[in-house]
Amino acid sequence: MMAHGDTLGVLYVETGRADANDSPKPFAESEQRLASIVAEHLSMALANLRLRETLRNQAIRDPLTGLFNRRYMEETLDREVHRAIRRDAPLSVIMIDADHFKQFNGVFGHEAGDTILHSLGTLMQTSVRAEDIACRYGGEEFTIILPEAGVEAALERAEMLRADARRIIAEHRGRPLGTITLSLGIAVLPDHGRTGDMLLRVADAALYRAKAEGRDRVVMAGAATELDIH
Repeated sequence: MMAHGDTLGVLYVETGRADANDSPKPFAESEQRLASIVAEHLSMALANLRLRETLRNQAIRDPLTGLFNRRYMEETLDREVHRAIRRDAPLSVIMIDADHFKQFNGVFGHEAGDTILHSLGTLMQTSVRAEDIACRYGGEEFTIILPEAGVEAALERAEMLRADARRIIAEHRGRPLGTITLSLGIAVLPDHGRTGDMLLRVADAALYRAKAEGRDRVVMAGAATELDIH
């Protein structure tokens, strides 16, 4: 089955009739025409489904990192917060920033910076659970939503990401780009807020505290963080 020059699959059809030697009887000409028509319609339907999926991914995915984009993250976070409150379950938000990213761009160029962002996107896609939502928040900042993850689980995941980022071997045009480090801030529902907006703000405040304390570290939002951001 083909559509727009692409091979989409194979349609196998048999008559179910056998001759005296128990061999399949050939299709009549009218049956062959019908099979061709069915294959053509199936091909167009599959091509349309593939196109629809491509367009949907373009609308919700960041093209450079392959992660979800900010708009999708904000919509999903509100939904996950409501679900967590309804189920009386925890939910964590991790805000992540690539340390000294502007220096990478300044020394190696913007293409090298894109290489780092792509590498971090790949890391986050392979490190999260199926139910987690990893997003590019903007620039060199990322957000991960962890449904049903409390303080300990969020800390463990954040520390794992921080350690794995340091092991990334990123190169651009044969030049090593050096060690990649991350600063991460965590907020947990309901301890640090009961809305998506509040969790993002608290996690962001914890992130900036991580950067102020020396970068390459994880900071859990404290009891005073929520008051500090008002």
